[in-house]
Amino acid sequence: MCGIVGYTGYRQAYGIVIDGLKKLEYRGYDSAGVALHKGEQVDVYKKTGKVVNLEEFVYGQDLQSTTGIGHTRWATHGEPSDRNAHPHYSNSGRIAMIHNGIIENYASLKAELISKGYQFKSDTDTEVLVNFIEEIQSQNECSLEEAIRIALKRVVGAYVILVLEAGYPDRIIAARKGSPLVIGIGKNEHFLGSDASPMLAYTKEVVYINDYELAIITPDELILKNLGNERITPYIQKLDLELSAIEKGGYDHFMLKEIFEQPHTIYDSMRGRLDLQAKQIILSGIEKYANEISSTNRIVIVACGTSWHAGLIAEYVIEELCRINVEVEYASEFRYRNPVIHPGDVILAISQSGETADTLVALENAKKQGAIILGVVNVVGSSIARLSDAGAYTHAGPEIGVASTKAFTAQLTVLNLIALKIAALKGSISEERFLKLSEELHEVPEKVQWILDTQIEKIQQIAKKYKDARDFLFLGRGYNFPVALEGALKLKEISYIHAEGYPAAEMKHGPIALVDENLPVVFVATKDAYHEKIVSNIQEIKARKGKIISVVTRGDAVSESLSDDFMEIPEADEIIAPLISVVPLQLLSYYIGVELGLDVDKPRNLAKSVTVE
Repeated sequence: MCGIVGYTGYRQAYGIVIDGLKKLEYRGYDSAGVALHKGEQVDVYKKTGKVVNLEEFVYGQDLQSTTGIGHTRWATHGEPSDRNAHPHYSNSGRIAMIHNGIIENYASLKAELISKGYQFKSDTDTEVLVNFIEEIQSQNECSLEEAIRIALKRVVGAYVILVLEAGYPDRIIAARKGSPLVIGIGKNEHFLGSDASPMLAYTKEVVYINDYELAIITPDELILKNLGNERITPYIQKLDLELSAIEKGGYDHFMLKEIFEQPHTIYDSMRGRLDLQAKQIILSGIEKYANEISSTNRIVIVACGTSWHAGLIAEYVIEELCRINVEVEYASEFRYRNPVIHPGDVILAISQSGETADTLVALENAKKQGAIILGVVNVVGSSIARLSDAGAYTHAGPEIGVASTKAFTAQLTVLNLIALKIAALKGSISEERFLKLSEELHEVPEKVQWILDTQIEKIQQIAKKYKDARDFLFLGRGYNFPVALEGALKLKEISYIHAEGYPAAEMKHGPIALVDENLPVVFVATKDAYHEKIVSNIQEIKARKGKIISVVTRGDAVSESLSDDFMEIPEADEIIAPLISVVPLQLLSYYIGVELGLDVDKPRNLAKSVTVE
C-alpha cells in the first residue's frame, strides 16, 4: 500500500518528491506529506487528503532543500488525519521517518517507550518505530544506521522505511522487508520509490532492494548492507519503460486509457512467445521446469482480487487442456491454513504488482515444503518474480488505475500460453486443437479493438440508464462464471454499487429471491457449450421482471431478443472468450462511475498494491 519517494542530489527535492507522490498516488490517497532537510533541522509538512491538498497547504512556504522524502498514505493504524499522516518525527524532532507496511508488535514497543517517558502524537505504528530507533540510538550512543539495524532485528511485520536525521543534510537511510523499494542511480543524485515511476524522467538505471537490506544514500554514493552490517554490491538494472507509459496521454482517466491499451498489451503478452509459423509456444521463463510442471499431479493457484478471478479461469483452462488437477486459493486464506503440499506440487502465483503480501508469504511457506513456485507477474524485479523458480512476465506495462483492467487480460493471455505449452508437451490435446486455440489467441487483440471501435456509445447509454441502481447481479456459466465475478468486482470498486457475481445455475439456490423489476441482471451469455442453458436462465429472470443486460456474441438474435440491453463481442472459442467478454464489463463499470461523478482512478478505501495483511 502507501507510496514512498525520496531524493538526494543537486536539484530541489520538493518538486521531485511531489511529482513522485502524484505518480504513486494509486498506492494510497488518505493523506500525504514530505520531510525536507533544512540546514541543521528537518522540516515536515503533511495534510489529510490527496497530494493536491498538500500542495495547497505548503504554497508560499520556503521549501528550499536538496534532500527530501515523501509519503502518500493508505491508512492502517489510525484514521486518515493530519496527525496520522507521514512523515513522523521522533520525540526529539531530530529524526523523521516515512513507512510503508505494518509493525505487528508496535503495541508492546509503544508500552515500553511510554514507560520511559515517550509521548505520542499519532495513532500510528510508524511513530512507535521512529521513537524506538531514537531510544536505541540514545541508549547505545551509536549512529542512526546502527540504531536502525538493531531496531529492525526486534520489530515484527513488513516495512519499507526512509529516514532523515538532523545534521546530516545529504543523507537518506532506507530499509525494507516485505514491501518494495527501488533506488534510481543518477549522476551525483539518487532517487527512491515504491516503484520506478517517480524516477523515470531522470534515470533508467535502478537497484531493487531485497528484504533485510539497508541502504545509506548520499548524492554521490549508495552503500548497501545486510542487517549483519556486511556490505553488498548493488546490482544495477536497466529499465525497459518509457515515461509515456505512466501518463494519461489525452484520456480522461488512467482506467479508460488502460482499457483502450488492451489490444496492445495483450499482443505484447504474446509477442515473441506465440509462433504460429513454427507451431510452438516459447516461454523461456518456464523451460527449465517445463517437464516437472507437465508431469505434476497438482497445481495450486494462489492469488487475490482480480488475479484470483484470472486464476479461476486458468483452473478451467488447465484442467481442460492439460488434464492436471487444479485448485484455486485466496492467498490470504491459504497462508494461514496448514495446507497439504507435496514435493513436486506446482504453486502458481498470480499478481500484478508481484508484491502482494499474502501471496508472498504463501509462496515462502510452500517453497519450504518442496513445491515448485511458478510466478505470473507484471512488475519486473518484484519480490514474487525473484522468489519464483520459474514463470512469465505479463508485459502489460504500468497500471495506474487502481481497478485492474489490462493486467487481468494480460494475465489471462499468459496463463493460456502456459496451458497450451504444457498441453502440447504432455500430448493432452491434438495438434489441430493446439493450432486452433493458438490462432484464436492471436486474433484476440483485433477482436478487443472491434469492441472499442463499435460498442462505446451503446455502453455509455446503458451506463446512463442503470447508474442509479442500488444493486446488480452478474451471472455466467463455465468459463464465463469468473468473468461475471470480475464484472461484479469492477462495478463495486468503481461505482460503489452493491454487486454480486454468481454461477447462473446457482441463481435458483437463493439469489433469485433478489430479483424484481428494479434489479439489473448482467448475463455473460456468449455462444459456448452452455449457451442454451444460460438462455433458460435469462428466461427465468425475465419471467420475474428483472432487467436483463447481456454480453452476447455478435449475431446471437436469441439472446439479444430476450435482453433489455445488450453489448456485443466477436465470436471466439469458449476457452479464449473471457479475454474478450470481460472488456464490455470493464467499460460498463467505468462509464457508470463517470456518470456518478466518482474518481474512477482512485476509488475510496482502495490501493493498487496490497503489501500489508
